[in-house]
Amino acid sequence: MASNGSDARPVIGLTTYLEPAKFLVWETEAVLLHRFYVDCVVAAGGVPVLLPPVSDAYDRLVSTVDGLVLTGGADVEPARYGHEPHPATYTRPERDAFEFGLFGAARRAGKPVLGVCRGLQVMSVALGGTLAQHLPETTGSTDHQPAPATFGTSTISLKDGSRAAAILGPETKGHCYHHQAIDRLGTGLEAVGWAADGTVEAAEVPGEFVLGVQWHPEQDSTDVRLFQALVEASKEN
Repeated sequence: MASNGSDARPVIGLTTYLEPAKFLVWETEAVLLHRFYVDCVVAAGGVPVLLPPVSDAYDRLVSTVDGLVLTGGADVEPARYGHEPHPATYTRPERDAFEFGLFGAARRAGKPVLGVCRGLQVMSVALGGTLAQHLPETTGSTDHQPAPATFGTSTISLKDGSRAAAILGPETKGHCYHHQAIDRLGTGLEAVGWAADGTVEAAEVPGEFVLGVQWHPEQDSTDVRLFQALVEASKEN
């Protein structure tokens, strides 16, 4: 375990945004993350550490944490899966490079990984998958992203025998905010959760704690089971 001393709580690294921001008297570029994520890690028994997308020391960074959360955010650069960008696609290439690198390092080190929304997409594309770039064109609705800064609600069916189902049961509800989704899954990932319209909402690597969900579990502070599962796996690691 990467944590030291008598405190047995595992250290959980969370990827972050690099965005223009305004706070107090400052208007500047900032490294930031929605507080919901860190509160969920604390509630689950972990110690959160923010990982800014400004380094390529991926193995060193991964060695300092016991588990990793790939958080939500902008779309993955379509060139990474051989597609031209859709007009609605918006990207952050520095985050792509950083998170692809971290994910690879975590896999090499056998560290548990939880992907949230964009995080699931990063995992899948890193393993050779592709994305549907604008869901309203494939599902015919905006249910997964109703309006700017407005979460939708999905009911997700989970595959019996999967890690996701073991954590959450056969069905769960999630706050969703995504206009993209899995098209072709990356090698080694198995789809284990679906919305009513067939959108892949969860995928995992069998036999490893490599689990991604398309919804935003951090938005429900009363249910931190996914974060607890990551923390427990990080203790074992």
